[in-house]
Amino acid sequence: MTRLGVNIDHIATLREARAIYEPDPLEAVFIAKNAGAHQITLHLREDRRHIHDSDVRRIVQSSPLPVNIESALDERVIDYLISLAPQRITLVPEKREEVTTEGGLDIESHYDSIRDVIKAFEAKGIASALFIEPKKEAIFLARELGASAVELHTGRYANLMLMAYSNLSRTHRAIMEMNMPPQALQEEINKSLENIALCARLATSGTDTRALECFAGHGLNYFNVSNIANIAQISELNIGHSIIARAVFVGLERAIIQMKDAMC
Repeated sequence: MTRLGVNIDHIATLREARAIYEPDPLEAVFIAKNAGAHQITLHLREDRRHIHDSDVRRIVQSSPLPVNIESALDERVIDYLISLAPQRITLVPEKREEVTTEGGLDIESHYDSIRDVIKAFEAKGIASALFIEPKKEAIFLARELGASAVELHTGRYANLMLMAYSNLSRTHRAIMEMNMPPQALQEEINKSLENIALCARLATSGTDTRALECFAGHGLNYFNVSNIANIAQISELNIGHSIIARAVFVGLERAIIQMKDAMC
């Protein structure tokens, strides 16, 4: 069974739109548990555009579910998160101007920093994951660094699916480099899926301590999730925006239940 981590960042996004106290992301933790979620995921960004330090502290202290916190390689953020000792910290790239995470971590450029941070996590009993592009080289580097897991970035696959099977191509949000005939789009979707599956097998291969757990996330929704969930080596999906968006109409508990059903 593939585990579902529910990313609750966008509950805080809604709160910050009015700069008030509600909706409270902490309340979502208990709804997620009752709906059968397996994990709470949140991202403490450098600019604190949604989740704040106090949110993280209260959630780590109160959550009945494991907590996975996404973080850039920012020394102050990392030190704060280590002091809270969540179950896992996932290192992600971060740009101040981006709307959402745009790709995988550049491990090679930050090799020494990542190595030191992973060691600091280990000293506090915190599992580490690296959010990476589905590329062999990134997996080999993650093994060298001693990470506990990798999370494969599914953004390209998700965008291809949107261009092929939604009205995205007819809007001002169309992704021009993916504006191609239906058959070509389907071929690219198939290639992307094959590559993700290959990387998942590579990450989890072997019986020694260098074998990694393999997770996936970014852009996954109710329509495209089953293809990723059906990759046997992927043990966890972290999904946020599509669940919170549907929750506006059906409520958070039902939105999570529906996502779990879509993953089957």
